[in-house]
Amino acid sequence: MACILSIESSTATCSAAVSAEGKLVWNRENTGLSSHSAVLGVYAAEAVRFVQENHFRLDAVAVSEGPGSYTGLRIGVSLAKGLCFGWNIPLIALQTLKVMATRLAPSASCLCPMIDARRMEVYAALYDGNLNELEPVRAIVIDENSYRDLLAQKEIIFFGNGADKCKTVIHSPNAIFMDGVHPLASDMIAEAEKAFTSKTFVNTAYFEPFYLKEFQATTPKNKVVNIISHK
Repeated sequence: MACILSIESSTATCSAAVSAEGKLVWNRENTGLSSHSAVLGVYAAEAVRFVQENHFRLDAVAVSEGPGSYTGLRIGVSLAKGLCFGWNIPLIALQTLKVMATRLAPSASCLCPMIDARRMEVYAALYDGNLNELEPVRAIVIDENSYRDLLAQKEIIFFGNGADKCKTVIHSPNAIFMDGVHPLASDMIAEAEKAFTSKTFVNTAYFEPFYLKEFQATTPKNKVVNIISHK
C-alpha cells in the first residue's frame, strides 16, 4: 500500500487528503469563497508537514483531472506537478465525475454525476453501481427529453452542482436528485490506490487537465459598466 496525497479543485469546493495503506489519515476541505490559489498551497504545505512528522514516505500525488472549472483545474494540476517534480514521485490523474460517483457506489444501479457548465449545460457521465462507465463524460444541454429513455427503464440518481438546475426540467418518478455531493479529495483514495498498484501514471511534464470544452473568457462586470459609462 502507498502513501498518496490527493488534490481536488474542479469546482468551488477544493480539498486535499493524505491516505496511507488505503485509509484516510489527513484531510482538509474548503467550501467557502476563498481562492483555490490561496487555499490549496496552504493545504499542500500542511500535508507535507504531516507526512514528514508522522514518518510516512510520500509515494505519489493524485489529482482530479476534470472536467470542471478551467481555473480551478489549472491550479490543482500545477500544484500536483510541482509536488511530483519536487519529490520525484509519479502523478496520478483521476476522472472528476468518477470520483464523485464513488461516494454513492454501490448504492444504486445507475449514477449520474453532473458538474455545472453554465446556462443549462452540464458535464455528465453515467456509471453503474460498480463504477463501470455506462455513458462517457460529455457536455450536454439539459432539456425535458434528457435521459427519458433510460429513466423509463430504471432509477437514476442525479447529483453534483449541475444536477440542481435539472430538477425543474427532468420529471420522472425514476429521477432521484441528491443534494450536497461535491468532488472531494477524500473520495479519491480508492481509485488513486488502484492506479498506484497498477502503475497507471501520467507524464508529469506533459499532462494537461481534461477541460472537455475550450476556455471562454468573459468580460468582468465592472469593465462592462466602465465601457457603458464612457459611451
